[in-house]
Amino acid sequence: MTLLQSTSNNDTFQGYWNTFFERAIDYLPLLLSGLISAFIILLLGLWVIKILKRLLNGIFVRRNVDVSIRTFIGHLANWGLKIVLFIAVISQLGVQTSSFIAILGAAGLAIGLSLQGSLSNFAGGVLILTLKPFRVGDYIASSKGVEGTVMVIDIFNTKLNTGENLTVVVPNGELSNSSITNYTSTGVRRSMIDIRVSYDADLKRAREILLGVATSNTLALTDPAPQVVVTNLAESWITLSVRVSATNAHFWTMHEQLLIGCKTALEEAGIDIPYPQREVHHKGIAEKS
Repeated sequence: MTLLQSTSNNDTFQGYWNTFFERAIDYLPLLLSGLISAFIILLLGLWVIKILKRLLNGIFVRRNVDVSIRTFIGHLANWGLKIVLFIAVISQLGVQTSSFIAILGAAGLAIGLSLQGSLSNFAGGVLILTLKPFRVGDYIASSKGVEGTVMVIDIFNTKLNTGENLTVVVPNGELSNSSITNYTSTGVRRSMIDIRVSYDADLKRAREILLGVATSNTLALTDPAPQVVVTNLAESWITLSVRVSATNAHFWTMHEQLLIGCKTALEEAGIDIPYPQREVHHKGIAEKS
């Protein structure tokens, strides 16, 4: 009985193997055709991706798109096209792509939710690099209290160098949502120095002295010409505004020379620069004996 069962099991196993072998032979042409078609699609797809990358880069160059945006979008398009190509290749091998696409969608949603801040910074970087409210080398100040010289504009953040020679990395999302003051975009800056003189001073003479200091400064621009105007009649003094323009490279040197020159010239002319004073009268109380 045992011998009969062993013979029966061998016959069954042999039948399974024959069936598997027959089906493998029947499936082999389909497998080979799928491998060949997948290989051809892979080669053609890589070639098409390479051509599309060149076309995209050519469009960016002709439209003078910033290098940071060009690089980021180029990498994004490259990976997106390769994912599409991968799905097309595995579909030729008989893999069901519907579930694979669903997995990719769920993963993309999870990544998007976890990178909300980064996506906000990316959108801000695209706006900054596209609209160009400032460029590398500009001195800017934001309403968030950050200011400095722009050193690098990346797709996610901007690096500033402050007056203390510190590097500040500002997220582009925060920077794009704040008010930006660009001090150097026009190439020329104007110094506006308010100087107080007393009511006893000869206002016309004081104005001429200050204007002489401004026009004699070798770093001051003649167009627009220096100005000295009366801007305020306060309780204890008159305010004169000295307005002088200079190039960005010479602005701070000119500004310092102007401050020193105006103070020295007024002192030599005997014109006082008043400052707030307060008089306190103490009334003594006699003690009763």
